[in-house]
Amino acid sequence: MIQELARIFNEIGLLLEIKGENPFKARAYYNAARLLDNLTPDQQQLINEGKIGELPGFGAALAQKVLEWQATGTIVSYEELKASIPPGLPELLKVPGLGAKKLNLLYSKLGITMLEQLEEACRQNRLIGLPGFGAKTQAKLLAGVEFIKEQRGQYLLAEVAAAAHQLLGQLSQCPGVVQAELAGSLRRRNEVVRNVDLVAAAAEPAAVVSSFINLPDVATTVASSPAAATVNLRSGVRCNLRVVKPEAYPYALLYFTGSCAHNTALRRYAAELGFELTESGLSQGDALSNCRDEAELYQRLQMAYIPPELREGQGEIEAARDNRLPQLVRPEDLQGVFHVHTNYSDGVNSLREMVEAAIELGYKYLGVADHSRTAVYAHGLQEAALKRQFAEIDALNREYPGFRIFKGIESEILPNGDLDYPSELLAEFDLVIGSVHSQFGMGKTEMTARLLKALDNPYLTILGHPTGRILLQRPGYELDLEAVIAKAAEKRVIIEFNANPYRYDLDWRWCRQAREAGVLIAVNPDAHSTAELAFARSGLAVAIKGWLQQQDIFNTRPAAEIQLYLEKHRSK
Repeated sequence: MIQELARIFNEIGLLLEIKGENPFKARAYYNAARLLDNLTPDQQQLINEGKIGELPGFGAALAQKVLEWQATGTIVSYEELKASIPPGLPELLKVPGLGAKKLNLLYSKLGITMLEQLEEACRQNRLIGLPGFGAKTQAKLLAGVEFIKEQRGQYLLAEVAAAAHQLLGQLSQCPGVVQAELAGSLRRRNEVVRNVDLVAAAAEPAAVVSSFINLPDVATTVASSPAAATVNLRSGVRCNLRVVKPEAYPYALLYFTGSCAHNTALRRYAAELGFELTESGLSQGDALSNCRDEAELYQRLQMAYIPPELREGQGEIEAARDNRLPQLVRPEDLQGVFHVHTNYSDGVNSLREMVEAAIELGYKYLGVADHSRTAVYAHGLQEAALKRQFAEIDALNREYPGFRIFKGIESEILPNGDLDYPSELLAEFDLVIGSVHSQFGMGKTEMTARLLKALDNPYLTILGHPTGRILLQRPGYELDLEAVIAKAAEKRVIIEFNANPYRYDLDWRWCRQAREAGVLIAVNPDAHSTAELAFARSGLAVAIKGWLQQQDIFNTRPAAEIQLYLEKHRSK
């Protein structure tokens, strides 16, 4: 499976970093992994036809590894690379603030090869005195270790979703399966998950379990019974299967979807109505209810159907009972996207390619937002490059009269709260996305003041990835989000839900608070390639956990309304 090959290439990049190899070599593998994670149909066809070398960035060495993996299921040089490095070092490289150079020093001077060894060394103050290490660095690394330990055993939703659906397809084809569905946190579209949960209906559950544990994607069986199995998939993710009789399926699917808080509240409410709700049925005294599906089950309990995304014990039971559930925004409601990078800065594709890909996806507009000049690491745009981009945007707008390209920038929010570029230049953009990309270690008071000052800037249109988190890799910076949301509401600044699956920032829990404060949300892909334009629609399933409706999302508006909004915002 291509996702597994992408994982391998990512790991090769990590291992090369640890060994101190040329950083460009490691970057080539990271880029290859990113491309494989976001293949277009045409690129997938090239792989199917064995034309790997025609993929962008795939030279002879990378192409040979793909062919070797396709033929044998492994890559010899990858296995040799893994064997040459203590197995705990790749996890150490995930610690925020610990790069390959510092890791090599810790390994050579202190023999540190595992996360727990680094934790012990920090607590014993053994890092202080090493070149490049001081008390602050040691404290930061210790906090990073604690963060990584908390994330162990979790996976990004996007990492497991494709494999989970493939497994679901295999399960559905097992003899005797009448119905099957994903359950658990994956069905609820949580941003990170610990395992894959499946529920199936069959007249003979034991036969289904026997077939399931022998599926191609199953590596080992942890435990099994006539009605359930726990297995480890070849990807390393744990999977739980429950098989029930068809008449018990709606109740089992509801129960194993969760969450625990939702189930507890629902059972309590059912009891108030005189029902007993369990994972195997709904009864009232000696009478058993026969619900055909979850919708009928909720109806029997005198409430509206609650979508899985909202089953988090956040008041959805009361809202469903009183018919106050939101009509959730749908992927097809998105009319366009903002926060899109091109090869003017650190994007992969040209402006024209991004525009044509957006049109193909059915979007009506695109907000280009390459990095500003201070982001040297991302080839931030100097004024001359901006003028060239503006001219190209004008030409493309003439070429595609039914599509609108908005001139934007992802302006660095500098440590003092100023936006990158002087006001007279900021005034030339249709929209300005302000984002923090540096000095994440500022204290809560200082970081909050930094963002509040940025929100006071009249040219700021959208606050980008407002907490700066990278899921499972880096916690968000210390910040008073309530104050930031209140200021955004006051200044009518839109807050971004960054739909990149590594971010999903603003967290959906805070999306709901922003919505209730009257702040508009822009669901942005933060796309660096044509394939990543799809992040907006796929990530929307996570954003709607914040009870978002169409009117809450900025980019559900038609292009003409967007243009009027931006003009009014600039005029202030």
